[in-house]
Amino acid sequence: MEKFEKLNGIVVPLDRPNVDTDAIIPKQFLKSVKRSGFGPNLFDEWRYLDHGEPGQDNSDRPLNPKFILNHNRYHEAQILLARDNFGCGSSREHAPWALVDYGIKVIIAPSFADIFFNNCFKNGLLPIVMERTVLDGLFQQTADTDGYRLLVDLEAQTVTPSNGEPIGFEVDTFRKHCLLNGLDDISLTLEHVDDIRAYEQRRQQEAPWLF
Repeated sequence: MEKFEKLNGIVVPLDRPNVDTDAIIPKQFLKSVKRSGFGPNLFDEWRYLDHGEPGQDNSDRPLNPKFILNHNRYHEAQILLARDNFGCGSSREHAPWALVDYGIKVIIAPSFADIFFNNCFKNGLLPIVMERTVLDGLFQQTADTDGYRLLVDLEAQTVTPSNGEPIGFEVDTFRKHCLLNGLDDISLTLEHVDDIRAYEQRRQQEAPWLF
């Protein structure tokens, strides 16, 4: 998992509540567990005018001109503004995989579904909870300004508009540590590899019939 420290990124506004994980990455794309390759099918049913299937060549598919990610000004967006209850629905980990694979590194919303929120941290994606009134202002500035950017500083726990003051946010200390150091569950386990090996050697001596 890549370390997350600071990001100065273009913002894309997804102005709809209760975006569920089936909308983020539809069920037909859940066959793969590689964690990569899902970006082209992020928000597939909203992004394209036809029905998508795994392995399909997306370059020839008709785009929905009304969907926000298809607007040229947001093609390089790395920060997603969202509304209440983002990531609701099923617990599929493919949802944060698809967002990260597309290039999204930060999601800012008033609230998140709990399982999705937890899965984000495990996959290098920073979900930020922000008050609705403050978020409303960011939505408006994003709509009014082409190429609108925010500076997200995880160490300082601030989001700073290019034309405004830093906005603080809360983040769990352990999750912050993991993101800053690029530690997923496997990496955390491997930090104790010497203790694991010592236990296995001791256990083999105590109960050799198990090996």
